[in-house]
Amino acid sequence: EPYQGDVIGRFNLRGVIGKGGMGKKTLEACAEHGAVYFHAIGGAAQIYAKCVKKVKGVYLEQFGSPEAVWHFDVENFPLVVTMDSHHSSLHEKVDEVSKKKMAEILK
Repeated sequence: EPYQGDVIGRFNLRGVIGKGGMGKKTLEACAEHGAVYFHAIGGAAQIYAKCVKKVKGVYLEQFGSPEAVWHFDVENFPLVVTMDSHHSSLHEKVDEVSKKKMAEILK
């Protein structure tokens, strides 16, 4: 999260794939640069691997495979847009609903 917004801007990314939510800095970068954050389902690597048709490049490998920037050609890659360029964050919405439900349960 501390660097994602800078990476989006510096490399002119239009989409970033992750399996966890990002915060306000990433959301602001998405709005500023017209990007989206895609949420991939954790534990589904075998499904995703079958969708990758070609690896076109790997950048910033010095940060290790999980943190590197990968450029793929994919087909039928299952993702959910959870942050967009209109300041909408599904992560924030789910967090708000979850907190309300928890408060109701704990009454």
